[in-house]
Parts: sequence; C-alpha cells; structure tokens
Amino acid sequence: MKITDVFGSDIPFVHFCGIEPVAAANGRSRLEVEVLKHHGNQMGVAHGGLLMTLLDVCMGTASRTAVGANVVTVDMQVAFMAPASGRLVGEGRVVRAGKSLVFVEAEISNAAGDLVCRGTAVFKTAKAPQPSA
Repeated sequence: MKITDVFGSDIPFVHFCGIEPVAAANGRSRLEVEVLKHHGNQMGVAHGGLLMTLLDVCMGTASRTAVGANVVTVDMQVAFMAPASGRLVGEGRVVRAGKSLVFVEAEISNAAGDLVCRGTAVFKTAKAPQPSA
C-alpha cells in the first residue's frame, strides 16, 4: 500500500519522514515508520515532531476513510509517554464523524508493543485546493 492509495495524492512530507501506510479502512488506520538517525533529537531518540507527524497522518487517514473526503487538522493534543526508537506503529481510529468535523484518536507503540505516545484530534472536511495557473 502506498500513501497515494490512502490519500489519493502525494504528500511529500510524509515521504520525507519515511512513514509507510499498512492499512486504512472504515475509520481506522495503521502506519509505520523506522526511526533513523536524522529523525533523532539531542538525546538520540525520535524527535517529538516525527511522533506528532505520525499521529497526525494516522488520524487524518482514519478520518478520510470514515468520511470519504479530504480533511485538514483543526486541533491536536499529544501526550508523550516514553522515548521512542526503532520501528514504530501508529494506529488511528475515528471516535465520531459528523458532517464537517471528525473526532479521532491515535496511539504509537514501539516494536515491543510499549505505548510511546497518544493523541486526539479534530479534523474538518475540506475540498482539495485547485492548482493555480
């Protein structure tokens, strides 16, 4: 599965981060990333920005599969629980989908299954931007 299969378009930043989609359907998603040296912070573990990006993409993917439309992040809350390294798995699930707002949650675990962080978010359905001439 490719990110274009999930979002219907290319997202360069997701490719840059190395995030790989595993599954996405019916308001749920599963994505993975391998933490590499360039993803690290000053302590040699995954930078919080990588974790927040994985959470955001997990929740956005779950939202998109629930409403069948493009979505944008309106609000996001994150709790970091443990240092992260190695292969990380993010799983997102829709809590409630309305006409224009989608409420979602996600968790990231390491290869041992330990919870590293969790997030909640609100997404808004959106039309794809039209290319400028």
